[in-house]
Amino acid sequence: MRTGTTLGILALAVILSGTAGCGAGSSTPPATGNPTASTTSVGPSPTSTTSAGTATGSAPAASPAAITIKDFAYQTPPSVSPGATVTVTNTDTAEHTVTADEGSAFDVEVTSSGTATFTAPSKPGTYPFHCTYHVNMHGTLTVK
Repeated sequence: MRTGTTLGILALAVILSGTAGCGAGSSTPPATGNPTASTTSVGPSPTSTTSAGTATGSAPAASPAAITIKDFAYQTPPSVSPGATVTVTNTDTAEHTVTADEGSAFDVEVTSSGTATFTAPSKPGTYPFHCTYHVNMHGTLTVK
């Protein structure tokens, strides 16, 4: 019955490897949802990450520097860092622009279903912008 013993040892190894890192006697099931998020911790850290990938702790999570154009409307982040590279994703089938209302702080053309980037102004402030092709499209980029 050597095969039965080998299968029993393999089954035990599989069971034990499934609980490795969970802690002795832990009854907490493994995290589900975001398959790329880390759910183990080796030691204390000033900022930890939840299973959903959101940062917790004293430092606020930075917003991605991205503007999305969908249904002829801009979706902007709460703010971007000075000099950040801002990615503009256009999900519409029409071409759009992201053009600063005043001066030449930024002006980028985004093809239909395309992406483009521009550099955010280096001076903190609010920068209203519009689409040169569609007069009803307006947004504001906050730099801080």
